[in-house]
Amino acid sequence: MAKQTSHYGRRWYAVHAYSGYEENVAQNLRQRIESMDMEEKIFTVLVPKEKKIKIKNGKRKIIEEKIFPGYVLVEMVVDDDSWYVVRNTPNVTGFIGTGVTPTPVSDEEIAMLQKRMGIEEPEFNIDVSVNDPVRIIDGPFKNFEGKVSDIDETRGKVKVLVNMFGRETPVELDFLQISKI
Repeated sequence: MAKQTSHYGRRWYAVHAYSGYEENVAQNLRQRIESMDMEEKIFTVLVPKEKKIKIKNGKRKIIEEKIFPGYVLVEMVVDDDSWYVVRNTPNVTGFIGTGVTPTPVSDEEIAMLQKRMGIEEPEFNIDVSVNDPVRIIDGPFKNFEGKVSDIDETRGKVKVLVNMFGRETPVELDFLQISKI
């Protein structure tokens, strides 16, 4: 039998909830833990989110996006009572696991998730290189095609050479305004 960890069986579990109701489930579960005196068995309720950068109408916005839509993470000691409290929270469809036995999420996955959630400033993941052909997908040059001539990773900007009026013109764009062809 695998050793349970030194916290007397205190582990993280993934609970499946109706999509869009994750926050609602987390809030209901926190209230149920308090009203049913389960603080000794159910410790933390978490809806994992991360910050992402989106471009809307040419403006950069930072939004929070659920990492696992449809899931809520619960740190708890599983016994009949704690299982019942979580399982019977409105909009919860069940634990992730086999049959009625919840499977704990590995400590490594939880550590990676916490690290992912702890990033304050979203990173730019620019997956283009100089000379890559790209299509502009937002802004005044939308639907133009061009070639990447310069990448500024710290600012999240790229220069694209666009063919206009018979000559290549450099256009500075946010990396979210382009897509690889």
